[in-house]
Amino acid sequence: MPHASFEGLRVLSLETRREREVEKLIRTYNGDPLVVPSMREIPLSSNTDCVEFGHRLLAGEIDLIVFMTGVGVAKMMEVLSASFDREKILQQLCKRQIVARGVKPVAALRELQIPVAVTTAEPSTWREVLAQMDKKYGDTLARYDIAVQEYGATNPELIAELVHRCASVTKVPVYQWGLPLDIAPLQGAIREIIDGSIDVVLFMTAVQVIHLFHVASDMGVADEMRRALESIAIISVGPTTTEEILHYGLKPDFEPSRPRMGFMVNEAAQYARKVLAEKRSSDSFSGAKPEDEAATVASKPPAWPVQQVAPSTSTMAGFRDGLAPLDILQQVSSSLTSTDPLHVVLSRIVACVCAMVPCDSCFIYTLEEDKLVLRASRNPHAAEIDQLKVSVGQGVTGWVAEHREPVSIPERASEDPRFSAFRNLPEDTFEAMLCIPVLCAGRVVGVLNLQHKQPYFHTDLERRLLATIGVLVGAEIERARLETENLQLADRLESRKVIDRAKGILQRDLKISEDEAYRMMQKESRQRRKSMREVADAILLSESMRLGSKTAENR
Repeated sequence: MPHASFEGLRVLSLETRREREVEKLIRTYNGDPLVVPSMREIPLSSNTDCVEFGHRLLAGEIDLIVFMTGVGVAKMMEVLSASFDREKILQQLCKRQIVARGVKPVAALRELQIPVAVTTAEPSTWREVLAQMDKKYGDTLARYDIAVQEYGATNPELIAELVHRCASVTKVPVYQWGLPLDIAPLQGAIREIIDGSIDVVLFMTAVQVIHLFHVASDMGVADEMRRALESIAIISVGPTTTEEILHYGLKPDFEPSRPRMGFMVNEAAQYARKVLAEKRSSDSFSGAKPEDEAATVASKPPAWPVQQVAPSTSTMAGFRDGLAPLDILQQVSSSLTSTDPLHVVLSRIVACVCAMVPCDSCFIYTLEEDKLVLRASRNPHAAEIDQLKVSVGQGVTGWVAEHREPVSIPERASEDPRFSAFRNLPEDTFEAMLCIPVLCAGRVVGVLNLQHKQPYFHTDLERRLLATIGVLVGAEIERARLETENLQLADRLESRKVIDRAKGILQRDLKISEDEAYRMMQKESRQRRKSMREVADAILLSESMRLGSKTAENR
């Protein structure tokens, strides 16, 4: 298959957060990019809904909470922590049934140590959320009072379905999307669409679609723009965005094989010219008359399915063709140098690896004592993350850790003599796999594991790149381990100082030796099932209160 190329086509993207990256990708694929920010994140003018949710949560009036985005988790905690005791909020959240839409809210909730009962796999639309809730709870949903953390705008279809199923539904908006402060670039993009200067448009979120039509409507050219879009290649990142495009009377030409920016641009570069040739040669796209516009919108294209391109091959690997290896390593390095927790960093590494190599599954294990512990996964495995442990030497993953050598199995992986299946991981039924040892200073600290549903022959470049990433990740894992050890050492030293102070108080007040004071505290620790530090803290608190009372009397 030839290298993907736009061959000079004018490509419009409405991306805001990653505009430089998408512009670079389009240029890499020989496209003429027009990247126009279409939205900005703004705080709600009032947080009353979120605060009211906090009151109801603490009162025990909420049974189940649906988190739609990872950013929403953080924003909600920010708002609630300003009005309530953070620890009490976290305690209540841990007691509720938690549903998370995809891996990002799962990662955010895991950092807060909030257990997740239900999550969804890609593409993680509201339909998947609802299906998993039905599967998990069934008719018991009718007894639940639930809350839905919203993002940007209300999803009326999801809310309607939940109202039908549950005792009550509370919407909890915590942030929203607004138009850019300067909409002139967006207006200019709309004029280019109408003038026929745009060949391809990439929609990466539903909000981009809403804002494009909102501005066009304010300009009085929404119908004209809709007709112009009929002769442009329209690419939707996934089902949620596709539904919004269908709402405006248009049908995307296809969705990428993975709902990721790299795959989207790569596959648009491969198929856009063919799509354009078919659309622009068809009489049906010669342009509707203005008087026919109402009929055009009324008779929307069938809601489903929208074509999805074939599963990616090695020449369709998103970032792999779009960015040089140095760019990939730069992305990994940027993630590693961030101040985010280890789980978040590893999740980003997984996302980067999946963009580079078109795999169906990716795991990162860290070596802790003699066990490999699953710490990050491409697919949602809320129950297995931090819980699934593989012995060194067990299965292909354990073999790689034991021998410090990579293993590439292009097909029939389950027939390899080193293979060992895990019932909780359906990926173990996949056809091909690549395991890379994660090293630091010549010592194995983890394993990076990729798996494929279909036979896959990894190139030498892929193996070398992943081995390099393994070294970078190994350094980060080792840094996190040393940081944890330092914290534990500091805590032990602080505990020792507190215990010594408590012993001194007992020696002074009870006229006993240091050894007797220590044994007394030890006995109290066993009887009350408290740590020595907790017993010492209690003694110091009592001493502090006694001194405070004495000071008050002297006054």
